[in-house]
Amino acid sequence: MTLRKDADQIIQSALKAAQPDTAVRKALAEADFGAGKLVLVAAGKAAWQMAKTAVDALGSRIDHGVVVTKYDHSKGPLGDSVQIFEAGHPVPDENSYKATEAAIEAVSGLTASDTVLFLLSGGGSALFEKPLIPTADMDRLTKELLASGADIVEMNTVRKRLSAVKGGKFASLCAPAKVFSVVLSDIIGDPLDMIASGPAYPDSSTCEEALKIAERYHLTVTEQMRTLLSTETPKSLDNVETHITGSVRQLCMAAEEACKSLGYEPVVLTASLSCTARDAGVFLANIAQYHADTTKSLAFIAGGETVVHLTGKGLGGRNQELALSAAPGIAGVKDAAVFSLGSDGTDGPTDAAGGYVDSATAAALKGQGIDPFAVLADNDSYHALEKCDGLIKTGATGTNVNDISVLLIKR
Repeated sequence: MTLRKDADQIIQSALKAAQPDTAVRKALAEADFGAGKLVLVAAGKAAWQMAKTAVDALGSRIDHGVVVTKYDHSKGPLGDSVQIFEAGHPVPDENSYKATEAAIEAVSGLTASDTVLFLLSGGGSALFEKPLIPTADMDRLTKELLASGADIVEMNTVRKRLSAVKGGKFASLCAPAKVFSVVLSDIIGDPLDMIASGPAYPDSSTCEEALKIAERYHLTVTEQMRTLLSTETPKSLDNVETHITGSVRQLCMAAEEACKSLGYEPVVLTASLSCTARDAGVFLANIAQYHADTTKSLAFIAGGETVVHLTGKGLGGRNQELALSAAPGIAGVKDAAVFSLGSDGTDGPTDAAGGYVDSATAAALKGQGIDPFAVLADNDSYHALEKCDGLIKTGATGTNVNDISVLLIKR
């Protein structure tokens, strides 16, 4: 169990370092909200944690607040003036729409002397939503995008044009009030117009790109949707000040330090991993094979976000699929392990943050009559990993800065 204990310690250290508290406090310390009203709006998987930091720092200075986060991600009330909503992710639901309406109402009628403190984190694309199309069409489109293999930037390029709040439109609704936006990045390269579909940032994507994405992934597009996809989003906003608070690089650096403390020689391969989960898992296994004869403990770290092409009807997520994909390749490497997890604590539609495999996993599965390749074809990594104690469960972490995948070789 030594490798698993090392993995757990690396995970805990990395997640602790990726909490948004310190960065949010720093951003608020530099802010001047003037004498007008201060309205708090927080949206995303890390919304509660970010909002709590703001409430602790600003107290009664906040006149009213609306917080919307994923189900089971709220950790309690934040005072009488702050409404907390939990809603659907990755597909928006009625609570997403109710929460967003409450936020729009909270910022309506503000003056130029007022400020909206907007705390944004990944997951906001589903959680913070007021669709301009029927909700049934939005549900279908979201599910099609999730199953298509489209990356998060492509998904958001489409979704922001079908929404009343995405693509800079929420900031327009706040005008003439100022928007002080603090953003926790969950997208490679920190593109502010794509994180949670950029509700308070000018949109850099174009209608032409949105229409090409819809065609590329064979999305079901109604005439109403086609008209909206052909309608441009705000390209400039003069009432917004934006601060970015963290990213997957921070997560990788923390994992690197944790690996060093455990005696591994770490190598950060990338903070922009972007490929299929299966390819990423095989790649890490290939690295393990190359270093099978090493005489020193090694750790290879990759941050980013992979995608899954849904070909089956099983249960799992991209991180679980990545880990399971590595299992056959590391079977012949002594004392090797691969683990991968989402920093928000949830991986796909499951209660796991990710998955862990080691040199013995493939044999353990075979002994139970489980073929990893057949499991992967059915996208059923969750149940396979469950059979060999390979699920990583952290619960909601309070942050959301992409995924991290690590290969350990212990000597």
